[in-house]
Amino acid sequence: MYIKYLQYVILPTKAQLPDSAQFFFSPKTQNACIMKKLLLLAAGYAMLLSCNNKPADSTATDAKDTTVSAMAKDTKPPQSEFADPKYTEMGKKQMEALASGNIDGWLDAFADNAMYRWSSGDSLAGKAAIAAYWKDRRTKVIDSIQFSNDIWLSLKVNQPQKGPDIPGIWLLGWYQVDVKYKNGKKLNFWVHADAHYNSSDKIDLYIQYIDRAPINKALGK
Repeated sequence: MYIKYLQYVILPTKAQLPDSAQFFFSPKTQNACIMKKLLLLAAGYAMLLSCNNKPADSTATDAKDTTVSAMAKDTKPPQSEFADPKYTEMGKKQMEALASGNIDGWLDAFADNAMYRWSSGDSLAGKAAIAAYWKDRRTKVIDSIQFSNDIWLSLKVNQPQKGPDIPGIWLLGWYQVDVKYKNGKKLNFWVHADAHYNSSDKIDLYIQYIDRAPINKALGK
């Protein structure tokens, strides 16, 4: 169909040519010429496409890689994150030791330079002072003590906010206390405690949030 169309458009008719030239415009000759023209057109089109197909510009890719690298470099760890669950188990064992009267086992969790603070502002400095206070209180003041409904949360603080939240591992605990004193008085109350662990997994700071008013009243103070 295309060959016949090109015969009418491109080539003169046989009647328009002299007899000496009609040989060159026989059907076979005409078809050969048309095919040659089509091949030339196809070759030209292929060359045009090859000129337009430029290599991919790597600038955009390089810029994207640079942006990703910069973002990864600027990424900071979260303010805090969950710590190893082993600290929860350590807190539970320490609480069980105090309840059973094993003060030495309870004290084993503290570093030699540990600080023990109450929410009221009172404090004990050093493991020796902590041991002296709690051994006296557990053997001479407290008859029995039990802990229940305990909730634990171990955290790793990367960036301190305000207050005593120094970087490192913290174990936060909430628990209910049932205590009976040597004078026969009984109390039931809730306590919140924060324990900070040093690089040796020893407590170097212990903060206990407790209302001491009912305790002092039960002890006649």
